[in-house]
Amino acid sequence: MNDIKPAVEVRAVSRTFGGRKGASVTALESVDLSVAPGEFVSLIGPSGCGKSTLLRLIADLDTPTSGELSVFGKPARQARVDQDYGIAFQQAGLLPWKTVTGNIELPLALHGAGRSERRARVSELLELIGLTDFAGHYPDQLSGGMQQRVAIARALAESPKLLLMDEPFGALDEMTRERMQNELVRICAETQAAVVFVTHSIPEAVFLSDRVVVMSPRPGRITDVIDVSLGGPAERDDSLREDEAFFRGVAKVREALHGVPVAGARGVDTR
Repeated sequence: MNDIKPAVEVRAVSRTFGGRKGASVTALESVDLSVAPGEFVSLIGPSGCGKSTLLRLIADLDTPTSGELSVFGKPARQARVDQDYGIAFQQAGLLPWKTVTGNIELPLALHGAGRSERRARVSELLELIGLTDFAGHYPDQLSGGMQQRVAIARALAESPKLLLMDEPFGALDEMTRERMQNELVRICAETQAAVVFVTHSIPEAVFLSDRVVVMSPRPGRITDVIDVSLGGPAERDDSLREDEAFFRGVAKVREALHGVPVAGARGVDTR
């Protein structure tokens, strides 16, 4: 009997926010989603469709109005207490008065890890993100892409089995963004963490994901789930971005998102 629990299980989840003068806004309505351990799933949809709200519910930063949600078979709150997931947002959110080392080791320090344990883990993570030579630098001495790598390392500090990422590369220029996508593919392959990734970029979603979840305008519902069959991490490098299979995947997600058939994958506006 297979007793492997999903990394994330969302069943009939809705979230309604109260408004002024008794008005209310339904951000999510009857959402069902299952993410397997080690799977990379992107959420994509128009602004205001509830992507970030869903991520916040998974992270126990908000509570659903109705429905059930679990992380590795646990209630979201218990998963947070057990540090089963790490979170990375669009802004790196590094503490400016702490060095790269200090920022990465912060979650470990907060949970009582000893100095030698913290330094060993930071050393491992700095090698993973390719910033060993910048351990003593401060955030304002780093590029935007380097800051995001530090934020990802901090999210990985306690070896979570799940990463929750809300447009972590949205503020980066296109070249840096593509390099960070390549880095994230490599990091996820090495850590085997499951990922739920919010993005507005169709090419980004296709490049990174095993599946792309397409959401409707508010109230947010899942309207389609696109399986992306582009191979494993070894195949997901810069050459993939010029591959016909990649363009077909982009076109398929674009059609699901906009409801407009795409005659040819190349030459279309995919952002």
